[in-house]
Amino acid sequence: MAVDYQYNNPLLEDFLFPPYDAIQPKHVSPAILSLLDQLESNLVELETRGEPTWPKLVEPLEKIKDRLSVVWGIVNHLNAVMDSPELRSAIEEVQPEKVKFQLRLDQSKPIYTAFKAIRQSSEWESLNEARKRIVEAQIKEAVLNGVSLEDDKRQHFNEIQQELEKLAQQFEENILDATNKFEKLITDKKDIEGMTATGLAMAAQMAVSKGHENATAENGPWIVTLAGPSYRSIMQHAKNRSLREELYRAYVTRATTGVLDNTEIINHILKLRLEKAKLLGFDNYAEVSMETKMATVDKTEELIEELCNACHSSAIQDMEDLEIFAKGHNAVEANQLRHWDINFWSERLRESRYDINEEELRAFFPLSRVIEGLFSLGKKLFGINIYPADGLAPVWNNDVRFYCVKNLSDVPIAYFYFDPYSRPHGKRGGAWVDLVVGRSRVVSHDATSCRLPVVHIVCNQTPPLAGKPSLMTFREVEALFHEFGHALQHMLTNQDEGLVSGTKGIEWDAVELPSQFMEHWCYQRDTLMSIAKHYKTGESLPEEICSKLLATRTFRAGSELLRQLRFASVDLELHKNYIPGGLESVFDIDQRVSRKTQVMPLQPEDRFLCSFSHIFADTYAAGYYCYQWAEVLAADAFSAFEEAGLNNEKAVKETGIKFRETVLALGGGKSPLQVFIDFRGREPSPEPLRRYYGLKPALAVS
Repeated sequence: MAVDYQYNNPLLEDFLFPPYDAIQPKHVSPAILSLLDQLESNLVELETRGEPTWPKLVEPLEKIKDRLSVVWGIVNHLNAVMDSPELRSAIEEVQPEKVKFQLRLDQSKPIYTAFKAIRQSSEWESLNEARKRIVEAQIKEAVLNGVSLEDDKRQHFNEIQQELEKLAQQFEENILDATNKFEKLITDKKDIEGMTATGLAMAAQMAVSKGHENATAENGPWIVTLAGPSYRSIMQHAKNRSLREELYRAYVTRATTGVLDNTEIINHILKLRLEKAKLLGFDNYAEVSMETKMATVDKTEELIEELCNACHSSAIQDMEDLEIFAKGHNAVEANQLRHWDINFWSERLRESRYDINEEELRAFFPLSRVIEGLFSLGKKLFGINIYPADGLAPVWNNDVRFYCVKNLSDVPIAYFYFDPYSRPHGKRGGAWVDLVVGRSRVVSHDATSCRLPVVHIVCNQTPPLAGKPSLMTFREVEALFHEFGHALQHMLTNQDEGLVSGTKGIEWDAVELPSQFMEHWCYQRDTLMSIAKHYKTGESLPEEICSKLLATRTFRAGSELLRQLRFASVDLELHKNYIPGGLESVFDIDQRVSRKTQVMPLQPEDRFLCSFSHIFADTYAAGYYCYQWAEVLAADAFSAFEEAGLNNEKAVKETGIKFRETVLALGGGKSPLQVFIDFRGREPSPEPLRRYYGLKPALAVS
């Protein structure tokens, strides 16, 4: 007998926490189609009976938006952490209908007119700042979503949006498939000489999973892949230069051949974005992007140029240092280092200069201890307690943990999932935070309190190997702190208006402030000592090693910043000046931009753009510069704690609570510049960033 999955569908349940253990691909299509039917009815009622008042317009609109974002967000989350052909097919089936409804909602003229009526009413001045920003944002978003376009132009706009959603999905899937497609079987131990014990164990574990039942870290065979932990391990430690070259070339040419080739998808995305911008009356898509940012195109270009000037000489010196060091070790490649040599020799130089070893450091960063130290820092700075709550909410994988965040009165204020480990087949790479549900008064389950935020924190760090717990690299520690900063902004918001709680309604170039702020604490001595305990003995990181690790902060900082500026520059150039079908291909532009932002020229075959999901499958189109913009804010914010005195516990707590009550609490209810001023007492200064990274003073306040 046929089963109707519309009924008893876990995606349509009224849940506190999503029933992840029950949701299957077969539930997606009936759930989404049923939901869209219901929301369409709600929208029609709002359009016909709604009035330009908060209870009659904004609150029912928030309910519609929230319901759609929660259910679709769950589906997208599962697609990111449990990819399967069945789930892809289900999403592909319903995505056009979802986008169609989204456009219908965003282009509703009755709703747009009602918001304009509120803006022009005598009640306007009585609204608080958060509500004013909601109204102004809804009006702006409606215009950017095509509400003012005439019928033919609006139809073309909608066709573009449908195609862009489809292309973004395909782009991401191609990256995952191309990454998973590459596997290198190694049987001769000489070919993998130099690899760390962790790297060997990881490669042997992969070999076992591929049918080599007797594979061991000591004797192999080993399989290396392009998944983050495996790839980085090879590039940093493998003495076999040809192996490094093979993996590097494979990595920068992912998703460039056959059915997985993203080249035409990029061209089509850029062409459609330009058409979309022209329809809206802009010269290019970069201008569209800046409509929801603090910056302008000119200010962004100015920042990138200033940062390039500040770090370029440092990057040149970094390269010279590597060449000298490689020559000192009689490396055959010393006179002509290539991209696949940089990470290897950088790691050898770092070991030599600071007398520290990444593999030995891992033993001091077991995940459990790092988590414990991170949570202690949260209590110290922001007055929160975090407790394990496993079993309270269903999870999608047995490795996923669930936590409850409470205030110092032991009252729950938020919850979060933590999915820590890399799973090469089915989980996309990188690290990210997603909102499950945000804080909101309107959609609360009862009439007396706000709905509490729930978030996902997802990483791709080294899993437990060879009987050892997950032992983290310091880079993985930084990534965890970064993502926790994002989560804090969702979890510690005090905005009851759901449309501006957490990161909602915040100009996008300020969103990275809390995440990059938290990274700074990794380089604060007391924090580092609190998280660094040997996984076997419990002994603290030796003071001498701690000092050396802190000193590595400026190691190759100019080169790393210049690398990020390449991404920001090519992103802006593609969305401002690229001419579809013109003389320059997207790869020509990347090569041209990189000549200004790289010390070492790109490989001619470099096709990194084909895996640049931030700008082609995510929300950073003409916005990758946000990382650098927010980095200035984050460095200045951390310097407030230095000025208060990092050894002054009372002052640190007071400054932390002030940070919580401004940056983390106010969400999109206040302009991010004013929020920063509320915290810092002045506008941001770039001086702390220059100081932290040891850069020459070439930055000016924008």
